Amino acid sequence: MDQFKDRLSQRARDTSRPHLAHQSKGRDMSPAEDALAGALMEIYGSGTHDFAAVAAELSARGVAAPVSGRTDWDEALLAEELAAINADLDAAYQANGYGA
Repeated sequence: MDQFKDRLSQRARDTSRPHLAHQSKGRDMSPAEDALAGALMEIYGSGTHDFAAVAAELSARGVAAPVSGRTDWDEALLAEELAAINADLDAAYQANGYGA
């Protein structure tokens, strides 16, 4: 996962894409969001990409959904949680973000 973050940082500093160097999330990620992101990186890294299989793996790992707190993941919950997190990050970016 650190390699992924390093690559993102490197791309943000890439002078051919200067508009990315100043992007902001608008807020810090919550511990639950960080845990979900880490689990998703591991799951996707293992070659699993189908939403149903990803959801099943999140359930098997007991990952708590950041918004609802549920651990009984299915495709619908995965889509709902990702949409809710994205909407909240968008709102935080509008309120506190800067950049491109």
